[in-house]
Amino acid sequence: MRCPYCGSEDTQVKDSRPAEDGAAIRRRRICPDCGGRFTTFERVQLRELMVVKKTGRKAPFDRDKLLKSFEIALRKRPVDRDRIERAVSGIVRRLESSGETEISSEEIGLQVLEALKALDDVGFVRYASVYRDFSHVDDFEKILSEVAAKIARDPGADG
Repeated sequence: MRCPYCGSEDTQVKDSRPAEDGAAIRRRRICPDCGGRFTTFERVQLRELMVVKKTGRKAPFDRDKLLKSFEIALRKRPVDRDRIERAVSGIVRRLESSGETEISSEEIGLQVLEALKALDDVGFVRYASVYRDFSHVDDFEKILSEVAAKIARDPGADG
């Protein structure tokens, strides 16, 4: 693994442990050349996934981009980082095990919405406002009434 600080190709693993409920291995590394310390994650990748955008353009699936979407939607919300990681890992696992090599960005967006609905109502509304391209206050009122109906059905699920 190349050192992110000095570019040395000779880094050493100091500690390894399971992460993300066993779906990844977290490795602490040190560079003998510059002394820099950093962390890497090793995950199983079942197949190369391509995302088909609305325009028809294709791009390689990027787990970090998916994680970033969650982080933006959940910024300043009381959601544990481990729960976010588990949600992202679950989506990646479902996508990889679907048997498809090309996944529409719409399908990924729907899975993110579903996961956010279970994690945090505010994050769900934030993501939905961008994903569904809200353009009027009525759009927010509609989604908020859906959230309110969910809370009424299950009072313990209010985020």
